Amino acid sequence: MRKVVLIIYSALFTLSCTDNFSSVVDFTQVENPNLSEASVVGQPNSSIIWLAGLERELAFCYNEILILAELGSDNYMNTQTFFSQFLDQLELQNTDPDLRDFTREIQRLREMALFGLESVGPADPEYTTTTEAEFQYFLGLAHMYAAMYFPALPQEPIGPAIPAAQHYEHALSAFASAITLNPLPEYYLATARVNYYTGNKTAAVSAARQALALNAKLDRFVRFDEAAPGGVPPGTNPSNVMESALFERATFDDFQPLPTLDFLDPKYSFLTAEEDAPVHYLKAEEALLILAEANLSDNKIDAARVNLTELLALVATRETRNIDDSTEGRIQVAPGSRPNKASVVVNGRRGLVLDRQAGNVDVPSVSGTSLTAADIAGLKADDAGLELLYRTRQEVFIAEGLRFVDMGLKLIIDENEVLQNENINKGDLGTVPLIPAFISSVVKSLDAITYDPTKGVATTVINVNQILVANKSTPEVLPFH
Repeated sequence: MRKVVLIIYSALFTLSCTDNFSSVVDFTQVENPNLSEASVVGQPNSSIIWLAGLERELAFCYNEILILAELGSDNYMNTQTFFSQFLDQLELQNTDPDLRDFTREIQRLREMALFGLESVGPADPEYTTTTEAEFQYFLGLAHMYAAMYFPALPQEPIGPAIPAAQHYEHALSAFASAITLNPLPEYYLATARVNYYTGNKTAAVSAARQALALNAKLDRFVRFDEAAPGGVPPGTNPSNVMESALFERATFDDFQPLPTLDFLDPKYSFLTAEEDAPVHYLKAEEALLILAEANLSDNKIDAARVNLTELLALVATRETRNIDDSTEGRIQVAPGSRPNKASVVVNGRRGLVLDRQAGNVDVPSVSGTSLTAADIAGLKADDAGLELLYRTRQEVFIAEGLRFVDMGLKLIIDENEVLQNENINKGDLGTVPLIPAFISSVVKSLDAITYDPTKGVATTVINVNQILVANKSTPEVLPFH
């Protein structure tokens, strides 16, 4: 009680000594001399330092992207709800703190890129066109992610919600500027992705080819810290949260993949004591899959086969990690609930499940697929061929956040933005869920399976790839069809 009285007395004393209490708490007037704008802007090599900060911010951004997007897709089931409480069943709630954090990270990425372009870079005597190109690239990424994952988001603080199509246009403009300054293959591939998702087949194919011509093994990745570097407070460094969900939490592993994807899990595992596993977010495989889909849509079956053959050859060159994953029992608290033997047949196919108790397992850390040369030889420009292609996309891009977009899914604007932004109101585009009817009707079965441990047979309750192909004429999915 005495402590409470002292607090109240102190507050009253403060009020009695000021005729305007706002002057006491006007934090906008407080400046940290070690973190002032002048300590960055105008300093030699400040643009390089700012670029490193953008790379760090992208890591934070991907920590939000992957948890929500992978849970919302059919790739994983969250068995213990340690991370998101809602997305596994596509319960889009604007009060979800994970959703709030995701929108904030996208906006921070955009504002940091703009600050680099408008303030840091021009004032740096060591500023180069290659660094300027990177600032444009990160600006494009911010707009691209806004469009990929939301129907609409503001493009400026307290601004109106801009439709995804407009964010895609801004992304293309930024990537074009980056290419003019320094034509890197990842700038072309990012351009190809935007044109792919907007259905601009000619432009997507052109950019994909240019990316491959510059680097047929392109792999741009975002890096994470396993432990905070010297001088960085623990907890403020970006570790790979998806790696924690898939591997580090061991017997408390929250994410369980579909049995059809078991051989690809965990994509991220322990790397070193200093560095966490990276996320490979733009890679040449995407360009080849864009080309293959374009050729299938044009009934150019031989060209599509060539694309997929090149894909198989590329995947064979990517890193496969030999890891001890024996703490991952797959059965969780319900013995026999999930397949965990290599002999298990999944949807009539063998070799998709790893036996993690029999010793170390080999797991692809960049790209993996069950696609075979025989599959490619039998490929046809029909629905079965499209289904095979989308199964391959799902495998190659697992744990990279693309499956969510391929399923035509979008998130919603968080409650704080709606309440504090006078330009956004309830009911506006982006504030209400827009889940395709063909997904909402099966949402409870997205990652549901049946499993008979005695017979060693597992079956997914539905085939989402089949559903996507069946709805190829809708605007939400299969943009080339």
